[in-house]
Parts: sequence; structure tokens; C-alpha cells
Amino acid sequence: MGDELPEGWEKRVSRSSGKEYYLNLYTKESQWDRPTEPASEEQDTVQCSHLLVKHKDSRRPSSWREEKITRTKEEAINILSGYRDQIKSGKADFSDLASKYSDCSSAKRGGDLGIFGHGQMQKPFEDASFALQDIVILSIYLSIYLSIYLSIWWTLLS
Repeated sequence: MGDELPEGWEKRVSRSSGKEYYLNLYTKESQWDRPTEPASEEQDTVQCSHLLVKHKDSRRPSSWREEKITRTKEEAINILSGYRDQIKSGKADFSDLASKYSDCSSAKRGGDLGIFGHGQMQKPFEDASFALQDIVILSIYLSIYLSIYLSIWWTLLS
């Protein structure tokens, strides 16, 4: 009984990774996180870009750029503030900064996470993405949104 999925979802196993994922039977979109709401036939979607700066207390303090991340949370915040200031002043382009400095593998796409709907990202990120406020600070995340469809998402704790 505890393994039942909300209506409209099916659990599958990835052939390449062997990990379980979930398929929306209506839209045929898949996601790694277990769904908590019934699948809908039409989904609101957003497209976000992500510039991740990890610190030594992050859940996984390593990335494609650095094998072992040693910066403090305060140092990460200062780095992010500098990026924000460069973008706001027009001295830097978000996708260029994400490509060069993001600790996320989305760096190879200029930080682009693509289009996603409800239930496809971690809940705090999803909520912030769909809220589309100028600055969103949650207990474990800091993000700055540039526009309704393009956002910068900076995860400070993970």
C-alpha cells in the first residue's frame, strides 16, 4: 500500500542506469523523483537556467570542476553576489558565467535545465521556479530570477 503511486504515474527502470524513474502516462514525460500528485494531461511549464556554487558543507562537495570543494558557505554567497552584480551591470552574460563557473553539469548548456513541469524537480526549486519572484530565499536555497522563463538558480545547500 505504501508503494502506490498517484493516479496517472507508472514506475519504470532505466536501461542505462538501472535506476527507477516515473512516467506520466498522459504526457509521456519522465522524472527521477517520486511523484506526490496525480499526473495531469496538461502541465504548466517553465524553463530555468542554473548556476550552482557549492560549498564544503554541500551534500556532495564535489563537481565536474573541482574534485573536493573547500570554500565556506559565506565564500559561496560572496561569489554568487559577484556574479549577480556582473549580470545586473551588463558586464557579464549569465550563460557565459554558468558555462565557466557552475558546479552543475548543466554548465555545458550555459546552465540551461530545459523546460520542466510540476513534479519534475525538487519541491523547493519547483515552488520557487513557478512563483517567479525577483529574489527567492528559502531555508536551503537562494535563487535570483531574471524573467518569467529564464532564471538563475543558485543552490547553496544541498
